[in-house]
Amino acid sequence: MSIKGTLIPIGGNEDKGIETHEAYHLEFIEASILSRVVRESGGRDATIVIIPTASRIPVEVGENYTEAFGKLGCRNVHVLDIRKREESEKKEHIDLVKKADCIMFSGGNQALIIEKIGQTTIHEILLERYKKDAIVIAGTSAGAMCMTTEMITGGSSKESFFKGAVGLKKGMDFIPELIIDSHFIRRGRFGRLAEAVAAFPKLLGIGLAEDTGLVIKKGSTFEVIGSGMVLLFDPSKLKHNNQKILAVGEPMSLSNLKTHVLSNGDRFNIKKRKLKVLPLDAPLV
Repeated sequence: MSIKGTLIPIGGNEDKGIETHEAYHLEFIEASILSRVVRESGGRDATIVIIPTASRIPVEVGENYTEAFGKLGCRNVHVLDIRKREESEKKEHIDLVKKADCIMFSGGNQALIIEKIGQTTIHEILLERYKKDAIVIAGTSAGAMCMTTEMITGGSSKESFFKGAVGLKKGMDFIPELIIDSHFIRRGRFGRLAEAVAAFPKLLGIGLAEDTGLVIKKGSTFEVIGSGMVLLFDPSKLKHNNQKILAVGEPMSLSNLKTHVLSNGDRFNIKKRKLKVLPLDAPLV
């Protein structure tokens, strides 16, 4: 059965049209990642539900996203701040998720999303709707990382390429073929994503830079959006991988780890593992 929903994982710090300093305001909000989220969700009349469960400052996060979507003309924006697991079973919360055109998970701690929402009625509804409805499930930082079956929970960038640099647990299971890391360039997370794909060599590793994301259609193809880069690790042709035999803290070695550096407009077929890049003279979209 073909998947009808769309996933939009974002690497963090997406332009919300709020910061005015040029170092933060990378694009006008009308041309931003959030604008693409609105278009994919059906436009300004879409019902957008912000879930700041991962955040330690949910009120501020909810207000920021409400303001950002408001700048894009959206008025049907709701904040669903689930702090306790039993809140994922409340009828009014379930009804809101059932009618949403877009669910937007905020950044923070992805483990909190799993703890408060994973394997609840809301999670089951999202899994079902993602398969059968044209719903958009977007997420930034932690909200992006939780989308996969095998989820990165954390780990030290300082210990990159040493076994144990990455923590892993089960995620929300929207897309089993990928494992996603965020803030990838700025926080130097190459090593922990490399260890993740070494531990799960059938998966593709996706490293999202800030203000950069993917639009994943039908669970099979994605397009890069935003102002930064995406690093893709394809371990399917690994010739050497010593991850399983190492003790924690020992240096890893991998050979023939295929790597792509992608940017705005580049496309990738997840099922076929085939890349389509924009021509050098093509305009950015």
